Amino acid sequence: MHASPRHDPRRLREAMVRDQLSGIADQAVLEAMRTVPRHLFVPDEALHAVAYGDNPLPIGYGQTISQPYVVARMSQWLEVRPGMSVLEIGTGSGYQAAILAAMGLDVFTVERVRELYFHASGVFRSLNLRRVRTRLADGTQGWPEAAPFDRILITAGGPSVPQPLLDQLADPGMLIMPLGSRNEQRLTRAIKQDGEIRIEDSGLGVVFVNLLGAHGWSG
Repeated sequence: MHASPRHDPRRLREAMVRDQLSGIADQAVLEAMRTVPRHLFVPDEALHAVAYGDNPLPIGYGQTISQPYVVARMSQWLEVRPGMSVLEIGTGSGYQAAILAAMGLDVFTVERVRELYFHASGVFRSLNLRRVRTRLADGTQGWPEAAPFDRILITAGGPSVPQPLLDQLADPGMLIMPLGSRNEQRLTRAIKQDGEIRIEDSGLGVVFVNLLGAHGWSG
C-alpha cells in the first residue's frame, strides 16, 4: 500500500528542506536531509505522520529527536569533508548520525540509554548504514581507542566541554556542543589549532537534554 501524497515521506522531506531550512547553504547537508527517512528514527509510529514538522519530538526516556533546522545547522557548522571521522555524543534517535553518514563521514556514536542504543542500532542496520559505529557507554568519556576525531558533535547540553573529548579531538579539529545551564544553552564551537582552543558562539539559543556522565551533569 502506497502512502497518500499528503503523507508521502519523500514529499514531506522535500517540504521540510524547502520550508524549514532557510539559511542552510551546504548542499551536502540539504541532500542528506532530503534522503534520510527521519520518520523511521521516531520510535512511536503514531508520531511518524508528524516526524517532518518544525519541532523536536519525544523518543522516550526523557530524550528527543531534535528539530530538523537544529540538526541541519549543527551539521553545516561542523564544516566537514567526506571521509572525515566524527564522534557523536548522544546517539538518541540516531537521526543526526544518519545525516552525517549520508554526508560521507565515518561516524562513531555513543549512547548511555540502553533502549535508545538498541533502537538506533536497529535502524542503522535496516538502512545499511555501514559508516556508523555504535557504543553503549558514558559519552563524556569519548571513544579513546578510535581517536583522534576530525570532528566531535555533542547532542546534549552541559556546563563545559568535557576534557576527555577535547583530548580526543584532532589538531586541527572542531567540536560543537550546546553550552549553558540545564534549562537553556547556546550552540558553541571549540576549534583546536596548534594546541590552542578557540571558542565561538553561533548566536543560536537552544534547549537540549542534559549531558550526563562523569564529565557532565551528575544527574
